[in-house]
Amino acid sequence: MIRVLVVDDHALVRAGLRGLLDGSGDIEVVGECADGSLVRTTAERLRPEVVLMDVQMPIMSGLEATKSLREAKSGARVIVLTGSVSPGTMDAAVAAGAVGYLIKGGDPSLVVSAVRTVAAGGTAWPD
Repeated sequence: MIRVLVVDDHALVRAGLRGLLDGSGDIEVVGECADGSLVRTTAERLRPEVVLMDVQMPIMSGLEATKSLREAKSGARVIVLTGSVSPGTMDAAVAAGAVGYLIKGGDPSLVVSAVRTVAAGGTAWPD
Protein backbone atom coordinates (compact mmCIF):
# COMPACT_ATOMS: atom_id res chain seq x y z
CA MET A 1 0.00 0.00 0.00
CA ILE A 2 1.14 3.52 -0.83
CA ARG A 3 0.84 5.71 2.27
CA VAL A 4 -0.50 9.23 1.57
CA LEU A 5 -0.94 12.34 3.70
CA VAL A 6 -3.58 14.79 2.39
CA VAL A 7 -3.03 18.47 3.20
CA ASP A 8 -5.75 21.01 2.35
CA ASP A 9 -7.58 23.67 4.34
CA HIS A 10 -10.96 22.60 2.91
CA ALA A 11 -12.54 19.60 4.64
CA LEU A 12 -14.60 18.76 1.55
CA VAL A 13 -11.46 18.53 -0.61
CA ARG A 14 -9.73 16.33 1.97
CA ALA A 15 -12.77 14.04 2.15
CA GLY A 16 -13.00 13.81 -1.63
CA LEU A 17 -9.32 12.95 -1.98
CA ARG A 18 -9.59 10.37 0.81
CA GLY A 19 -12.52 8.67 -0.90
CA LEU A 20 -10.81 8.68 -4.28
CA LEU A 21 -7.47 7.37 -3.01
CA ASP A 22 -8.76 4.86 -0.45
CA GLY A 23 -10.98 3.39 -3.18
CA SER A 24 -8.03 2.73 -5.50
CA GLY A 25 -7.04 -0.55 -3.87
CA ASP A 26 -3.32 0.18 -3.51
CA ILE A 27 -3.33 3.62 -1.84
CA GLU A 28 -4.16 4.40 1.78
CA VAL A 29 -4.70 7.88 3.20
CA VAL A 30 -2.92 7.62 6.54
CA GLY A 31 -3.70 11.17 7.69
CA GLU A 32 -4.88 14.67 6.94
CA CYS A 33 -3.78 18.20 7.84
CA ALA A 34 -5.83 21.39 7.53
CA ASP A 35 -2.83 23.72 7.33
CA GLY A 36 0.85 23.61 6.49
CA SER A 37 2.06 24.15 10.04
CA LEU A 38 0.95 20.62 10.98
CA VAL A 39 2.63 18.82 8.08
CA ARG A 40 6.13 18.24 9.37
CA THR A 41 5.15 16.70 12.72
CA THR A 42 2.32 14.70 11.14
CA ALA A 43 4.64 13.32 8.46
CA GLU A 44 7.24 12.40 11.09
CA ARG A 45 4.59 10.49 13.02
CA LEU A 46 2.76 8.80 10.11
CA ARG A 47 5.63 8.30 7.61
CA PRO A 48 3.71 8.80 4.35
CA GLU A 49 5.43 8.05 1.05
CA VAL A 50 3.48 10.78 -0.76
CA VAL A 51 2.00 14.08 0.43
CA LEU A 52 -0.76 15.79 -1.58
CA MET A 53 -0.19 19.44 -0.64
CA ASP A 54 -2.51 22.39 -1.26
CA VAL A 55 -0.60 25.58 -2.11
CA GLN A 56 -2.71 28.24 -0.39
CA MET A 57 -3.51 27.54 3.25
CA PRO A 58 -3.72 29.57 6.45
CA ILE A 59 -0.83 29.80 8.92
CA MET A 60 1.75 28.14 6.63
CA SER A 61 1.51 27.76 2.85
CA GLY A 62 1.94 24.45 1.11
CA LEU A 63 5.18 25.64 -0.45
CA GLU A 64 6.62 26.52 2.97
CA ALA A 65 5.47 23.15 4.33
CA THR A 66 7.05 21.37 1.34
CA LYS A 67 10.35 23.11 2.01
CA SER A 68 10.10 22.14 5.69
CA LEU A 69 9.61 18.47 4.76
CA ARG A 70 12.61 18.59 2.45
CA GLU A 71 14.77 20.17 5.18
CA ALA A 72 13.63 17.48 7.65
CA LYS A 73 14.67 14.79 5.15
CA SER A 74 11.36 13.05 5.77
CA GLY A 75 11.53 10.99 2.59
CA ALA A 76 7.94 11.95 1.74
CA ARG A 77 7.54 13.03 -1.89
CA VAL A 78 5.25 16.04 -2.41
CA ILE A 79 2.68 16.59 -5.12
CA VAL A 80 1.39 20.16 -5.05
CA LEU A 81 -2.35 20.72 -5.54
CA THR A 82 -3.60 24.04 -6.81
CA GLY A 83 -6.47 25.71 -8.61
CA SER A 84 -4.56 26.70 -11.76
CA VAL A 85 -1.35 26.26 -13.70
CA SER A 86 0.99 29.13 -12.97
CA PRO A 87 4.63 29.07 -14.13
CA GLY A 88 5.62 31.09 -11.06
CA THR A 89 3.93 28.65 -8.69
CA MET A 90 5.39 25.66 -10.54
CA ASP A 91 8.88 27.15 -10.27
CA ALA A 92 8.35 27.81 -6.56
CA ALA A 93 7.08 24.24 -6.08
CA VAL A 94 10.21 22.83 -7.72
CA ALA A 95 12.42 25.09 -5.59
CA ALA A 96 10.58 23.93 -2.44
CA GLY A 97 11.16 20.29 -3.34
CA ALA A 98 7.89 19.14 -4.92
CA VAL A 99 8.04 16.35 -7.49
CA GLY A 100 4.56 16.87 -8.92
CA TYR A 101 1.90 19.49 -9.63
CA LEU A 102 -1.82 18.80 -10.08
CA ILE A 103 -4.78 21.00 -10.86
CA LYS A 104 -7.74 20.50 -8.51
CA GLY A 105 -10.21 20.81 -11.37
CA GLY A 106 -8.54 18.06 -13.41
CA ASP A 107 -9.52 14.47 -14.06
CA PRO A 108 -9.64 12.57 -10.73
CA SER A 109 -7.88 9.57 -12.28
CA LEU A 110 -4.82 11.80 -12.72
CA VAL A 111 -4.50 12.09 -8.94
CA VAL A 112 -4.37 8.32 -8.49
CA SER A 113 -1.93 7.97 -11.38
CA ALA A 114 0.30 10.76 -10.05
CA VAL A 115 0.43 9.23 -6.56
CA ARG A 116 1.47 5.88 -8.03
CA THR A 117 4.09 7.47 -10.28
CA VAL A 118 5.58 9.62 -7.53
CA ALA A 119 5.62 6.72 -5.03
CA ALA A 120 7.58 4.71 -7.61
CA GLY A 121 10.20 7.47 -7.85
CA GLY A 122 8.85 9.40 -10.84
CA THR A 123 7.48 12.89 -11.24
CA ALA A 124 4.04 14.24 -12.14
CA TRP A 125 4.03 17.58 -13.96
CA PRO A 126 1.32 18.97 -16.25
CA ASP A 127 1.91 18.67 -19.99
